[in-house]
Amino acid sequence: MIDDNAVTAAVILIGDEVLSGRTADKNLQQIALFLAPQGISVIESRTIPDVHDTIVDTVNELRAKVTYVFTTGGIGPTHDDITADAIAAAFDVGIDVRADALEVIETWYAKTGTPLNESRKRMARIPEGASLIVNPVTGAPGIHMGNVFVMAGVPSITRGMLEDVAHRLEGGAVTQSRSVKGDNLREGDIAVALGEMQERFPQVSLGSYPYFLDLKDGEIRRGTHLVARATDAAALDSVIEEIAGLVEALGYTAQIDPVE
Repeated sequence: MIDDNAVTAAVILIGDEVLSGRTADKNLQQIALFLAPQGISVIESRTIPDVHDTIVDTVNELRAKVTYVFTTGGIGPTHDDITADAIAAAFDVGIDVRADALEVIETWYAKTGTPLNESRKRMARIPEGASLIVNPVTGAPGIHMGNVFVMAGVPSITRGMLEDVAHRLEGGAVTQSRSVKGDNLREGDIAVALGEMQERFPQVSLGSYPYFLDLKDGEIRRGTHLVARATDAAALDSVIEEIAGLVEALGYTAQIDPVE
């Protein structure tokens, strides 16, 4: 459950190549892991195509819904890199090549001995009123507009850009996570009791995650991870102890916070 005072985020993964399966996304995971220690929870993610109106509509919907929005993809030098234009449209501002962004790109390409052609200059087109996000990997900057952070689709570049985003964020209470693992425990064995516990502890988010492991002899080891998340450490500890008791009562060994 989401606290009304929680600091939240949404991630928009932009790109036809992600939707087609040609490119495997890694950005959602690394953004969520980056934000979690700052007390910012990713509560929604969407993967959308390189379509101008779709990007505009999605950005506007989510920036009104969460504290921060992160987009990845579509800010390169090619014709289908339209995210910057869509962000400008979403905020109803103009967009053009900006001197500070162009200087960054000129300096970067001069160092690498790469010609700065018109296509590469497109990466200096910045929506009016936006600030730049430093890109320590390839130089071309990201864009910070309102509560929206626009970053590259390449995971290593996105990770580098996040270092210049952290100081712009105001986090909340950090959500802690604990778990109980039960080998051979099936979700159906504990589902009713877990649901009743969720009603009694609304401030704690409970999840059940089955696993199946292939063993060397061809057999399969199965079981269930029961995960609890909360900002209240005392409530979290109480829930974990109760879950462990339920697992033991069913005849299974409760492994609290197992090392994976």
